[in-house]
Amino acid sequence: MAERLKNWAGNIEFGPARVHRPETVEQVQRIVAGAARARVLGTGHSFNPIADTPGDLISVAGLPADIRIDRERGTVSVAGGVRYGELARELDAAGYALHNLGSLPHISVAGAVATATHGSGVGLGNLATAVAGVEIVTGGGELVSLGRGDADFPGSVVALGALGVVVRVTLDVVPAYQVSQHVFERLPRAQLDAHWEEIAGAGYSVSLFTGWRGDTVDQVWIKRREGDAPAPAELFGAGPAAGARHPIAAMSPVNCTEQGGVPGPWHARLPHFRLEFTPSAGDELQSEYFVARADAVAAFAAVERVRDLVVPALQISEIRTVAADGLWLSPHYERDSVALHFTWVPNNDLVLRAVEALEAELAPLGARPHWGKVFRRAPRLPRTSDFVALAERLDPRGTFRNAFVERHVWAE
Repeated sequence: MAERLKNWAGNIEFGPARVHRPETVEQVQRIVAGAARARVLGTGHSFNPIADTPGDLISVAGLPADIRIDRERGTVSVAGGVRYGELARELDAAGYALHNLGSLPHISVAGAVATATHGSGVGLGNLATAVAGVEIVTGGGELVSLGRGDADFPGSVVALGALGVVVRVTLDVVPAYQVSQHVFERLPRAQLDAHWEEIAGAGYSVSLFTGWRGDTVDQVWIKRREGDAPAPAELFGAGPAAGARHPIAAMSPVNCTEQGGVPGPWHARLPHFRLEFTPSAGDELQSEYFVARADAVAAFAAVERVRDLVVPALQISEIRTVAADGLWLSPHYERDSVALHFTWVPNNDLVLRAVEALEAELAPLGARPHWGKVFRRAPRLPRTSDFVALAERLDPRGTFRNAFVERHVWAE
């Protein structure tokens, strides 16, 4: 009987017949070639059964990192199972950086890319937009390489694991840079509506944290690159925090990245949490929805209309921005987006009631869910049919299809 594995949050128990931890690409190819059904497991930070399978579950964590920087092309090539925090330290030591990072540096490169995981910034695309090439072991065990400029490339990046095992990813890099982080508190809620675009664009990366409980936004985290204008003394009525803060006010900020305007390396400021700390025990659930950035104020009002269902299930909510991209299954496809993220208490009944209410209120705004989090329905994206055709060409046996992708991608 296969070992029993759970995701990071503990709300999903995987049910594979077999679990594999290959140490070479050739081993991955042999496993896939002999599998009737297979899925890939990264760091397990998804909150739904996207990685589950009744067949062979393949962890890529054991593949050698093999980080290769190409200074002429301005790229880095890395094994898919490497965590962003580990890659970032190697890059910074060599004088390079990525354009952005997610709030957690603990997530794997291939897993984050496959689900369009993101950071924040009005001019910054999700993490998948840095991808210049992928190497995938497809359904028959073949190793396929796709690069930017190939016709199928926009469908091969945010692919939900449905094309095969991503064993290697090539990412664009830029020269290393410094970032400082400032936290402001108690932003009047009315000012958020009146000055949304100014607040969202107040730094290289901006995050707002709120409990949706009163007439203020709890915190605004502004991350500024070296050379940007100095941080303001106040932000539309929000004042600077007197000390370090955790997004959840009652929690210790010890595991958060340094604040107070102290400059530091990009990888030590862009995430909210430090790599050397576990940000929590995973005792939470998460959901996230994306609407057009131009509809942000309407989306805020939609959340407040179901506040009575949201607040009892909520630990904290985060508001961020993501620039549009051209990746077929990206929830930011051809749409500059505002992200409404919800960190829930680990209570399925409360969470599902809140999720149903949110999805109903946000549906008129064309809300799209984060592929790796808790949701009920995902609208069909403009290029979904093209993605399905690509998947059926690369994986004609349907080796990498599971109940999750059947429901949310293949179903009309």
